[in-house]
Amino acid sequence: MRELATIARHAGTVLAGQLAVMAFGVTDTIVAGRFSSDALAALSVASAVFVSVYVSLMGVLQALLPIWAEQHGKGETTAIGASFRQSLYLAFGFTALGMLVLVFPDTLLAWTEVPESMQADVRAYLMIVGWALPSAMFFRLYTTLNQALGHPQLVTWLQVGALVLKVPLSIWFTFGGWGIEAQGAAGCAWATLLVDYAIAILAVILMRFQKLYVPLQLWQRMEAPDWRRLGAFLRLGVPAGLSILVEVTSFTLVALFVARQGALAAASHQIAANLAAVCYMVPLSLGIAISARVSWWRGAGNEAQAQALAWLGVKIALVSGWVLSGSLLVARHAIPHVYTADPGVIALTSALLLWVALYHAADSIQCVCIFLLRCWRVTVAPLVVYCSLLWGGGLGGGYWLAYKNEATSAYWSMNPTPFWIGSAIALALAAILFVFLLRKVLLAHK
Repeated sequence: MRELATIARHAGTVLAGQLAVMAFGVTDTIVAGRFSSDALAALSVASAVFVSVYVSLMGVLQALLPIWAEQHGKGETTAIGASFRQSLYLAFGFTALGMLVLVFPDTLLAWTEVPESMQADVRAYLMIVGWALPSAMFFRLYTTLNQALGHPQLVTWLQVGALVLKVPLSIWFTFGGWGIEAQGAAGCAWATLLVDYAIAILAVILMRFQKLYVPLQLWQRMEAPDWRRLGAFLRLGVPAGLSILVEVTSFTLVALFVARQGALAAASHQIAANLAAVCYMVPLSLGIAISARVSWWRGAGNEAQAQALAWLGVKIALVSGWVLSGSLLVARHAIPHVYTADPGVIALTSALLLWVALYHAADSIQCVCIFLLRCWRVTVAPLVVYCSLLWGGGLGGGYWLAYKNEATSAYWSMNPTPFWIGSAIALALAAILFVFLLRKVLLAHK
């Protein structure tokens, strides 16, 4: 029971912070939707590109959590500090890569056939958030470090404070006033940039003066790149990051393919996707908390306790997933009214939420499983599963139903539903495979 309470506190604290971050997207979706359907459609496409880039790069850095948690379990505090300094090289390289994609998105927009009428607004949004990426990536490192130490409270307070700043800034910049012209979707991007740099600066200040970080000896001279250590980071982080890239793009690229269906479909899909992302914060928080604790016990040399906690995490994911899915089903007609007053968008979104509910039930289990598999350094097999099912079955299957299959395309070519059907089925199969893979891995380490 004590371990369950520890995990619950950690997961609850992480969840509060993650929901605050997700409220950034909710805020922007509501603000853009109230500004105009065209602004909401542009935000849908632009945020899909940004999230694809950011979350996949974030996954590389998040994969360092079990390394630092194991070092914490062994009592190797100064080693954590040295490892953190090396991770800055990793963050710098991937930040530069991500900025190239965001600041120069023309090739991607042309490939996905985003309508010309949207491209200017999408390009403006991505240019702004591209320059926010350095601060966002550093803050992800800071977040991962705190989660590995089992002290996510400071991160959560910063994220909640950031939300308090984000809401009025998004409204102000989007609608204009007080000397600023209305900027539509780009206003949300400016708010994100200012908030991201504010919390990154506060994180540096905390790392310099908070007693929590003193044993880590973070503020030492930067060592030269340790290629052996960086190689170990990459072997763990790159497959993990690519897995998240596949998972996220199988989700966010849908927005780009749906954009050709027009503003009604794009706006409805944006609301459904936003709700799915909010629900995802629950298994994400649980996965972070349980994997940190599992890795701590592995570092302490107690494999049996680590495996018992792993299975506990899977059970909690199953229950929480079905509870949230049921809530979506019950409230599916009421929720869209929060986002928009457009009756067409409300009706289509209500229909999409049937599939979002099934999508989340599977998403909850597979998310926790993939975090647990990283504790045993298993990252390549999940990547193969994701590529096959999420890209091939989910994204590819949805595209085929919408645009290439004569029997369904006549009806669904102007409707996002086939993409949600394909994604929900693909995630359900992935969840089943991950549970069996986790069982195999744990049996091999008994």
